[in-house]
Amino acid sequence: MGRGHHGHININAPDEKPKVTGDLLKRIWKYARPYRWRILLMLLITLTTTGLGLINPLILRDLIDRTLPEHDLQRLTWMLVALITIPLLTSGLNIFLRRLNSRVGEGVICDLRVALFSHLQRMSLGFFTHTRSGELMSRINNDVVGAQSGISNTFVNIITSLIQAIMVMAIMITLEWRLALISVAILPLFFLVARKLGNKLRDITRQQLDLNARMNAVAQEMLNISGALLVKLFGRTIDEDNRFKQRAEGVRNIGVRRAVTGSLFFVSTSLLGAIGIALVYGVGGFFVIQGSLTIGKIVALGAYLGSLYGALQTLTNAPVDFATSMVSFERVFEVLNVPHEITEKEAAHRLQDVRGVLEFQDVGFHYSRERKGPLRELKRFGQMQDVQTVLSESTSEKRSGSENNQHRENAAVEQNQARFEVLENISFRAEPGQLVALVGPSGAGKTTLTYLIPRLYDPTTGRILIDGYYLQDVTLASLSAQIGMVTQETYLFHDTVRVNLLYGRPGATQAEAIAAAKAANIHDFIAGLPLGYETVVGERGYRLSGGEKQRLALARVILKNPRILVLDEATSSLDSQSEALIQEALKRVMIGRTSIVIAHRLSTILAADLILVMNRGCIIERGSHDELLAQGGLYTHLYETQFRSGSKK
Repeated sequence: MGRGHHGHININAPDEKPKVTGDLLKRIWKYARPYRWRILLMLLITLTTTGLGLINPLILRDLIDRTLPEHDLQRLTWMLVALITIPLLTSGLNIFLRRLNSRVGEGVICDLRVALFSHLQRMSLGFFTHTRSGELMSRINNDVVGAQSGISNTFVNIITSLIQAIMVMAIMITLEWRLALISVAILPLFFLVARKLGNKLRDITRQQLDLNARMNAVAQEMLNISGALLVKLFGRTIDEDNRFKQRAEGVRNIGVRRAVTGSLFFVSTSLLGAIGIALVYGVGGFFVIQGSLTIGKIVALGAYLGSLYGALQTLTNAPVDFATSMVSFERVFEVLNVPHEITEKEAAHRLQDVRGVLEFQDVGFHYSRERKGPLRELKRFGQMQDVQTVLSESTSEKRSGSENNQHRENAAVEQNQARFEVLENISFRAEPGQLVALVGPSGAGKTTLTYLIPRLYDPTTGRILIDGYYLQDVTLASLSAQIGMVTQETYLFHDTVRVNLLYGRPGATQAEAIAAAKAANIHDFIAGLPLGYETVVGERGYRLSGGEKQRLALARVILKNPRILVLDEATSSLDSQSEALIQEALKRVMIGRTSIVIAHRLSTILAADLILVMNRGCIIERGSHDELLAQGGLYTHLYETQFRSGSKK
């Protein structure tokens, strides 16, 4: 059956039809343009190898009809040389073609991935709160592969197969037009069977990918630190063994179905191809017996028939391949089209010699009313995000009946506990060396306020200034360099202590890193580790305690040496010794710096130069500890119920 394209089934045919527009094609060309000469060379090489493949049947015809009957040894020698030279030449060209194809394909993948990663790195924090990380990984890992296939494979295959089909039909008609028509007559039946069984095989394959995803989801949930810990604590090891066994057996059963259906598909297409060849040989044999056709022509036509079927089958599947590539490009471009909310002006000012005067002027902020993420929900078979639930067997269809009621219940809760305006009319000024403590009940807007300082979000109204410069008028790099932030959830990379520490300032010396660790009261602990600063902290720093992670994060900020320190003082879960070490380190760090602290400790509040009491997004009280107690308001209530009773100092 020639090149064997009749067996090609695209199991990832898109559910949605792409909108092929001039702008889309121009944008695709932008990524293909750097490789245009290689693509053209790939096309020429492919056409050359296709043309060389069409010579063999003509050699066979000459051998049978002329060389052997005439006993021409010299001609036989040349025919044998040709039969050896053509495959050698074709093999060499195919190796070079494969190299070109991989250079183009991998180059396009690299370009798209770098463009996506760079774009995503500059998205605001709000983008990541509305977008699943699995969806972003799918765009970077899977969609770019589908997109590059359109440039490096689909385009070349369509052009080559079209030219091959035309050339083969022309040669067959030249050799014997009646047999050529007979060979084409079998094609409708061939395509009908191929499409019907192909669709069935595609459906089974999608089920297999879905079952694989569900099996992998169980493994992923149970074979990480948190999942394994939970299973052991509740003694559910045997239950999880059985759950995984059920998923694995489902994968096994669907695998058997796919194998049988696949065999049936290939057997059916092979039989139809055999019928076509049998008709050609049967009718051709009749012509030979009548003396109107030579044996060599029949052999040549039979060989060309396989090439013809392969080329035409590739062309029938080309629309699916093309649509798949276009949809992949659309998905990639959809991410690149999401605008950056946090942007830098062209003539932005670079902060230098910063004193650290921080001022909020009537600042207001609210999150977008649009609750859906910026990216479309897409069905991708065989990927983790397709799994509705990991432990139960519920699906979107089963849940759809109760979803509306659940949404209404959630909305009612949100109306009671949340608000549209997260911050309203926030105004205060922090001088260099001052400590400003933010206190208030959970949900008051304290964390959101701190996120506005390094421009993780931009205020909806009002202005924030550093040393008199409006934040949106300064460069992002210089702003980041002047702000050190320790968040409530400390994040560490799965790497060594040294790498995590130097993330604050990659060019720091060993002495500077040790000095920062000493200032954060973490050096002695690090020195006591088996490998010291080369000890790997584990995923998300899991090998370290909460206090150790906080002190390492604090050392990272100290090494950065910012003028403004922003700290979420999450010390409630720490032991007394860890708290004391952190508090001592903070006293040293805050000297000379402008510090904004979400305070949970009485000692921090008492040391504050200014206390801002927040409730429902507003500053309702401000002043020193004694002044606020004298007012008898919310601060007094918080002091009586939280700070004084919860203090260990």
